[in-house]
Amino acid sequence: MTDLGTATPEAANARRWDGALPGCYEVWYLTFNHRASQTGYWIRYTLEAPQTGHGEPYAQLWFARFDARDPRRTFGINRRFPITALRAETGPFALAIGDAVLRGESMRGGLAGGGHDVRWDLRWRSARAVLHQLPEVMYARGGVGETTVVSPNLDVALDGTLVIDGETVTLAAEPGGQTHLWGKKHAFQWAWGHCNAFTDRPGAALEALTVRLRRRGAVLPPLTVLTLVLDGETIALNGFRHTPFARARMSTGLYALSGRDRSIRVEAEFRCRPDDMVVASYADPDGEPSFCANTEVGDLRVTVFRRYRGRFVETDRLLAPRTGHFEVASRDRDPAVVRDHVTVR
Repeated sequence: MTDLGTATPEAANARRWDGALPGCYEVWYLTFNHRASQTGYWIRYTLEAPQTGHGEPYAQLWFARFDARDPRRTFGINRRFPITALRAETGPFALAIGDAVLRGESMRGGLAGGGHDVRWDLRWRSARAVLHQLPEVMYARGGVGETTVVSPNLDVALDGTLVIDGETVTLAAEPGGQTHLWGKKHAFQWAWGHCNAFTDRPGAALEALTVRLRRRGAVLPPLTVLTLVLDGETIALNGFRHTPFARARMSTGLYALSGRDRSIRVEAEFRCRPDDMVVASYADPDGEPSFCANTEVGDLRVTVFRRYRGRFVETDRLLAPRTGHFEVASRDRDPAVVRDHVTVR
């Protein structure tokens, strides 16, 4: 098994499921923006291997467009495939679901149904390093938690085309990020945030995650980790020593969080309208459902404070209007978000 501590982006994308073991799921996703049209996109390649008695393994393709100017044009569609439609290769990495193929530096595919027809043909140059969102100990033995997550391509420039219902969107060095995760069960509640399209701050990127776990029927306090890349510096507030000082709030169209250590504090706030979100319904390998309200066109403000003469002083403020990516999820559906990610045949 690849040592995640030293994995290249391509190795970090390698499939973890062994092709037979029940009780696990795995996800590869790409999120990105087309800034001129104020649209955002979310493409996922997934597999599910349910626990014994909860159905057969299957693969799934997901696509969503988010339109900040006209939320009526926002939609999401997904399709299930038999597990035999999934093919995985290493050296070099490749993952295919039917005709849709994800490689280390490209993604091609398409979906049709629910009144929509979409095609994607995207390329990027692989990132130099893999981002570990979680405390390093969580990556031992290929991942020791219920879910393990890495970003092989946190901040890349995308080229290529999307064809959506006959309309072509051309991408030229548009900001995107690609992540891989796998595990046995989603958190009881979680929020995720990402951005690498800040106004006038090239090279800046934020990745944040808050989870609430359930143990023996009790829901534990939230754990929040974040990493900010800023002016060539990686501010990693993602160790267990940071979590007691981190804070987060999650509600409809809101994910606000902060993290700090002795010398630095980072605060971030994602916001959007309920109409900017799409609810994706997931099933854990044990059959328990969860509901994820996601957007790729949120507004984001990040503020950085550094300790100076014994107190924290604001040193940087980053803004990302309509290019913040975030989601809020739990075991209960948010009734304020009415648009569904539609499963098509």
